[in-house]
Amino acid sequence: MITVQQAARLLQENDRFEVLLHAYPDGDTIGSGYALCRALRLLGKQANVRCAHPVPPAYAYITDPYTHQDFEPAFFVSTDVASLSLLGPGGTDYAGKIELAIDHHGTHERFAAHSLVQADAASCAEVVLAVLDALAVPVDAYLANCLYTGISTDTGCFKYTNTTAACHLAAARMMQAGADIEQINQAMFDTKSRARIAIERAILEGMEFFADGKIAFITITNRMRQETHAEEGDLEGITSLPRQVEGVLIGCTLRENEQGEYRVSVRSRGPISSAAICAQFGGGGHTGAAGCRFTCDLATAKQQLLAACTAALSQAQ
Repeated sequence: MITVQQAARLLQENDRFEVLLHAYPDGDTIGSGYALCRALRLLGKQANVRCAHPVPPAYAYITDPYTHQDFEPAFFVSTDVASLSLLGPGGTDYAGKIELAIDHHGTHERFAAHSLVQADAASCAEVVLAVLDALAVPVDAYLANCLYTGISTDTGCFKYTNTTAACHLAAARMMQAGADIEQINQAMFDTKSRARIAIERAILEGMEFFADGKIAFITITNRMRQETHAEEGDLEGITSLPRQVEGVLIGCTLRENEQGEYRVSVRSRGPISSAAICAQFGGGGHTGAAGCRFTCDLATAKQQLLAACTAALSQAQ
């Protein structure tokens, strides 16, 4: 592991950057990655952002001002990527090529030559902010929008258990720097498309409860997405639904991908560790939020996941 100052030195000494986001991008990887790209350009360097999947339209206030530069990348840096597999299709092509990984996941796998990981940070955006400070890059309104997005979305608008005094202070600083929090909060937390409403209804109708209502599962299949015309951006924040139900301590979202596999997001309360549950299936994340993947059929995935959740619940009681 390296320090913020060492990471800043690496960025200062190199050029022609490609900033890598994780697949199915969320607000933190988007905000962190685009902020880092903008900062590098402000330093007179060439930099682009790459993601295996399109950035949802809700983040247009971040992506619209961005323009792609034409150059051959020489330095690869990832933001909010806990493992190489999370880069998505083509991610393995970067094995041995990534020079710097900036992250905040305690389960981070060391796939880069240098890793800057602050597991106590609520968001990767906070780690990127520390790097920008070390680079002496002033935070303008665009950077403030990016970083506030990362902080606010990864804390569920400051409601999740990972919320800290430090992230509140960082968010306040972004507000002072010109972040348009009204636009961001409306886009991230107060607006739902009709497709989102339709798929949310289907998801809620199929919600399953176990362990006297302490465990809840929701499933999102490709057929459900097709029938409701839900796009990737329509599923933002959907993983919080199971845990919003009264009495639920562990909420799991099983989501089918294009290959017929199931990506799982686990959200938990109290001493129950989502990361420990997901680690049993090769995944990881934070205590209150983590993820993993199943390549088996849905019934088997549910059976194995429920067994792990039940064991975690029993140990916590």
